[in-house]
Amino acid sequence: MKTAIFYHAGCPVCLSAKQQVLDALDKNQFAISVIHLGENISTLADAQLAGVKSVPALVLDGSVFHINFGAALEDLKGEQHA
Repeated sequence: MKTAIFYHAGCPVCLSAKQQVLDALDKNQFAISVIHLGENISTLADAQLAGVKSVPALVLDGSVFHINFGAALEDLKGEQHA
């Protein structure tokens, strides 16, 4: 089974994209994970290693697809230290 990881930060752009993307993915072909980086700051490093630069983003079997623009990962790192 292929993997699909949807990274987001809970912003309106992210939430809209999340619903549309999850509805479009074939759950018989993809093991889907949704990661809210605003609530799971510890996963920022994993997102960066996957190539995510901004959210919302979808990683399909290692390929990153940036969707619109909600927030840069650098901005989320700043929230970690706030």
